[in-house]
Amino acid sequence: MALYSAAAAVLQGLERGRGGVKSLVYNSGFPHVRQLYALVSETLRYSPVLEKLLAGAALLQAEKKLPPELAKVLVYDLLFGKGLKCGGRWKALARRHRARLQAELARLKVQHRVSRNEDLLAPAASPAAPQVPRYVRVNTLKTCVDDVVDFFKRQGYSYLGKAASVEELRALSGKKFLLDLHLPELLVFPPQTDFHDNVLYTSGHIILQDKASCLPAFLLSPAPGSHVIDACAAPGNKTSHLAAILQNKGQIFAFDVDTKRLATMNTMLMRAGVTAFQLAQQDFLTVDPTDPKYRKVTHILLDPSCSGSGMVTRLPQEEAAPSTERLRALAGFQRKALSHALSFPALQRLVYSTCSLHQEENEAVVEAVLRDHGSAFRLVNTFPSWPCRGLAAFPGAESCLRASPTATLTQGFFVAVLERHRDGDAAPSSVPAAAENPQPAEGAEPGAAPKKRKRKKQKVK
Repeated sequence: MALYSAAAAVLQGLERGRGGVKSLVYNSGFPHVRQLYALVSETLRYSPVLEKLLAGAALLQAEKKLPPELAKVLVYDLLFGKGLKCGGRWKALARRHRARLQAELARLKVQHRVSRNEDLLAPAASPAAPQVPRYVRVNTLKTCVDDVVDFFKRQGYSYLGKAASVEELRALSGKKFLLDLHLPELLVFPPQTDFHDNVLYTSGHIILQDKASCLPAFLLSPAPGSHVIDACAAPGNKTSHLAAILQNKGQIFAFDVDTKRLATMNTMLMRAGVTAFQLAQQDFLTVDPTDPKYRKVTHILLDPSCSGSGMVTRLPQEEAAPSTERLRALAGFQRKALSHALSFPALQRLVYSTCSLHQEENEAVVEAVLRDHGSAFRLVNTFPSWPCRGLAAFPGAESCLRASPTATLTQGFFVAVLERHRDGDAAPSSVPAAAENPQPAEGAEPGAAPKKRKRKKQKVK
């Protein structure tokens, strides 16, 4: 049953835009990742067929407690895989409906005039997804960039120094790597470079995280000692990034509704050396902003569920455009979450981000919430050197950031930085230093130049 549950959790993560197949599989905590990856990939490949079978056999109507993602996995293995090998009560449930499902499959073959299961599949998509580099974030809670660079050089990689342009990243090949031109603790390797079995990854010294996904914590830039909320936290890469920026000083409150994802996240954070955090299985919308526990929360990172349309590492079967109804529902939830986040009384700075390309989930959400909150908060024109800006949906949208495989060699992403408006402030502000110096000195305002500090980290052997 563990295999099917893990596969269903990965499918749910994809549906909520939490990452691509590979990252969700490797962050699942399931011990046999190859087996899990194969099952998820094949279930996705047959997904349109499975949806027709489930609808035709009315399986979800008959078994109302059966989650749709789990139903897909079970029916795939029952009809197209090697047969159900485990599953407990769910296995028994699927077998009860086997005759009905097989009849529906036979009907579908007759309808499409095919004799083989494979012939029910749509032709493979022609253009491959854009290739983005392999980004490696150095975990400064355990080590430093120089030591990681030395480690990879000893493994036969050639270090080319700091990149001067996106084109240099695009030209990477073989065993060559660069320091990113924008983010100071991000190393860049050629696409498809795999470090999941590397000792630095398994020990938590490096985090495999796309560059665009590093932007939210980097631009939130809380000073060490701050109290921070990560509102929709799992799988935890952004949480560990926040902890590194905070130098494990202060407090991170991280929320997610999924118990298993939180358990996996807890393991990952412990491996990364994160100490100052509290995890809670709770919907962020139910968190009380007036709770004394959160009276010192000055920074919030809000990366809510979204369509995931910017995730270029997805398989072709996942790339169908979301329906208008789904986009409307997602945007409604995102507006509620952002409005709720802005109600925390001590909040000074917030980052809203999605891995979506759709304006409805991005600029439109920010515009609607800022309109509701009047002059209390404003957009910050941060990171002016970033090449892609927000779509001109409303005045000030150009202060937002967008990322894309073609322009920034990253996943598709959207980031907006909001600050509480103080009397006498000029609006909107421009804070380039927040991008150049993501870790200001304790007590300094966002964007202030940080004091130099000595690092004594574990030497990478």
